[in-house]
Amino acid sequence: MLTRLAPLASAFVFCAACSTGMMTRQPVAVATAALADASGRAVGTARMWQEEGGLVHVDLNVVAMPSGTHGMHFHSVGRCDDSPMPAFTSAGDHYNPLGRAHGLENTAGPHAGDAPNLSVATGGQGRLSFTTGRVTLTGGPVSLMDADGSAVVVHAAADDQASQPAGNSGSRIACGVVRLGN
Repeated sequence: MLTRLAPLASAFVFCAACSTGMMTRQPVAVATAALADASGRAVGTARMWQEEGGLVHVDLNVVAMPSGTHGMHFHSVGRCDDSPMPAFTSAGDHYNPLGRAHGLENTAGPHAGDAPNLSVATGGQGRLSFTTGRVTLTGGPVSLMDADGSAVVVHAAADDQASQPAGNSGSRIACGVVRLGN
């Protein structure tokens, strides 16, 4: 039996090595965002990288956040000051250069800046990793790096992925400006 499984095991190891090699290919662009809450306290980081084919990977890690489920979006302006109030309205609306409806589950959507929800455990730590082809870190009509930049915003409540204009995700509790580079 073991001799019949050996070729399968070898194939699995070979394919796993191929996948790992593909995941570590040189990205065409890398960006980061340092997230802070309204008091200016660092609460997390977002790292983004774009593959040659255009797919953007997002890895968001948070600490010291309220536990629960939170909406996370790219917003249309690269500013995270808390003026005017309420907090982080300077980041503008959800990033939506193509004029789509809000929500990953909306047939008329989604916005380019829509994303899955972030789950934060008791103790304030959470991680969200996803990929999107709706934005780029390089040039073009859906570039997060346009003239006024963009921001990563975490909201107080979960995004219902359908309601207009922002999924009933509540107030903005953390924000970080997207900047090219590590």
